[in-house]
Amino acid sequence: MHRLLVFLLPLSIFGNYIPGYSPTTYEDNEEINAYVDLVSSPFTQVPYSYHDLGFCPPPTSFINKRTSSLGSKLQGGGISLTHYTFEGKGVEACQVLCAKSLSAKEVDKLRGLVERGYRAHFLLDSLPVVMRSVEFDYVVRGFPLGFKAGGEVWGGQGEEYFLYNHLRFVVRYHEDATVFHGMRIVGFEVVPFSINHQHSTSPALPTGDLEDLKLKTCTTLNPAVNDPANFMMIPRGAKADVIFTYDIDWVADDTVWANRWDIYLRGNPDDEIHIFAIVNSLMIIIFLSGIVAMILLRTLHKEIAEYNELSTLEEAQEESGWKLVHGDVFRPPRTFPMALSIFLGTGCQIGTALACLLLLACLGFLTPTDKGQALTMVILLYVFCGSFGGYWSARSYKLFGGKDWKSNTIATATFFPGCLVFLFLILNIGLQTQKAATAVSFTTILAVFLLWVGVSTPLMFVGSYFGFRKEAISVPLKANHIARIIPTQTTAMHPAVITMIGGILPFGSVCIELFFIMSSLWLSQIYYVFGFLFIVVLILVLTCAEISIVLTYFQLTNEDYRWWWRSFAGCASSGVYLFLYSIWYYQTKLDYQGFLTGMVYFTYNIIISMAFGLFTGSIGFFSSLIFVKKIYGALKVD
Repeated sequence: MHRLLVFLLPLSIFGNYIPGYSPTTYEDNEEINAYVDLVSSPFTQVPYSYHDLGFCPPPTSFINKRTSSLGSKLQGGGISLTHYTFEGKGVEACQVLCAKSLSAKEVDKLRGLVERGYRAHFLLDSLPVVMRSVEFDYVVRGFPLGFKAGGEVWGGQGEEYFLYNHLRFVVRYHEDATVFHGMRIVGFEVVPFSINHQHSTSPALPTGDLEDLKLKTCTTLNPAVNDPANFMMIPRGAKADVIFTYDIDWVADDTVWANRWDIYLRGNPDDEIHIFAIVNSLMIIIFLSGIVAMILLRTLHKEIAEYNELSTLEEAQEESGWKLVHGDVFRPPRTFPMALSIFLGTGCQIGTALACLLLLACLGFLTPTDKGQALTMVILLYVFCGSFGGYWSARSYKLFGGKDWKSNTIATATFFPGCLVFLFLILNIGLQTQKAATAVSFTTILAVFLLWVGVSTPLMFVGSYFGFRKEAISVPLKANHIARIIPTQTTAMHPAVITMIGGILPFGSVCIELFFIMSSLWLSQIYYVFGFLFIVVLILVLTCAEISIVLTYFQLTNEDYRWWWRSFAGCASSGVYLFLYSIWYYQTKLDYQGFLTGMVYFTYNIIISMAFGLFTGSIGFFSSLIFVKKIYGALKVD
């Protein structure tokens, strides 16, 4: 164990690094723009754009939105410029941002958002804003739009909703004249307040220059604003006049720029947990490796030697087990050979894209805090790996004796993307009915379609063309003209039993790491330990290969030569376990509300489970193919 920890230490150190950003140094009084992301809730997967909710309108003198990647647009985009401008070390006290007269419809929508716990997410120098409590030692990203309070709190009757319309920002900066000139931002915090501002033009909403507006309720940097009697209420079904204000305070901090993400990673699993997760997976690998070694080195080696020493065919006929099906083991699958080749090609395409993604992530090209970058890379890598999918689909189809390579290529190019498009369009209709920010525009859908038709499909045909031009995958033995009768199989060797058993260990080898990945996807945690993930994926590949070999050997020993589909389905069933795990996670770890939220969650998990099953199934099939070719190639058969 000690040696293993020493071996994994470099991965641990690498895993703590948040790649993708270089430090930016600011001068005193330099203007720094703040941005705002989508308004989201931990209880729903239906986010909204901040500027669509009745807050201060976005600036018109600047470019409103950052350049959005394809993945960011698919996730709703939403990172927009705000009116908040921070001048280096410039302390601001009770600045008026804007005055808004909210309609009854906007007020009711705000009440609903506050009730469902929606939070706003600002960014400064790429740092998300946090609410921080030193006393209770907690950090939460973003801040709620408002809160609900009972009559005993605000001095009235019944529960009411109140709006946070005053924000106190604390910007932490670090200076080190020996290393760099200027300052670097190392922290961005907010303390929200609710204030029913009293001003010089009360009760009418001010219409003149807001900078000259004299507020009676907010005059210094640290005003006594927590006055329950003066909370900004969100009335039910009525208009409301709101003045939005803010403070800015700059605080010197000893935190160096390289460690400024530490508070955001609080609550994320530490390296020791990841190491023990890998140890758990390695135990599975050692167990399976022992079984495979016993099969290859003891049983098979002995049986092959004895079989090859038999002098007559009659003596060979007295043998039993896997040796007797040598004339049928390479008989092409009788059911849906094209479908199997399509699944294999798609699995190879997914696997190649995953390998490239992990390599880029480990080299620091993937920024876990850059919204949409990971999804963009996944889409582009999958598209550009289309030639691998076409090549291996064609090679598999030719091995099965297929001739219609064009139909096979078209089906491979459309199967998995077609399933994704179908599921996504249904989901997008639901999001559009709720006017969610994650509803995808027609131009974004068109861009994805053009990538699919204009890039992925041609690459698929190129790969398929070269795959069919090559000689078929050689097999050591030819299939007999008459198929051998398969003996009655025990319940344990039933295809359904073999299929479900085959997926348990591959899923078990990644289930601990899967918990961390699910938390980053659905609980807004930051996943950054790509070094550990790379090791876990390698363990997954080895587990799939070994369990597939073991199950194929047991099946052939029972004189059942129909291993083609079962070698794929055994490992592919891990995708079923992944989806069942997502159901458990939804029920026990999440507190989502609403049908559309569940629809979003399960649609994406269906897609992930399908991709996982196709990837693992392909590993299982090709591992079994190599194994079967190896053992039957060692037999001396006339």
